Amino acid sequence: MITDPSADMMHDKADSLYTIVILAARRARNLNLDGDDILDSYKNRKPVSKSLEEIIAGKLKYEKKSKNTLK
Repeated sequence: MITDPSADMMHDKADSLYTIVILAARRARNLNLDGDDILDSYKNRKPVSKSLEEIIAGKLKYEKKSKNTLK
């Protein structure tokens, strides 16, 4: 269970918690594949926690595709 950063800290960063989870997972995968750090320093060392810290800092954004893209 992830307690730091908490889900309460991220409720205004995306339209749903599901979006945050997907965004964090994709960024964590990127970090595992030797992606560059976005922040100068992190509180945690694990990729998922790092990606959540980036979301809270406003350094990680997403673009939602329209509903009409699914066929």
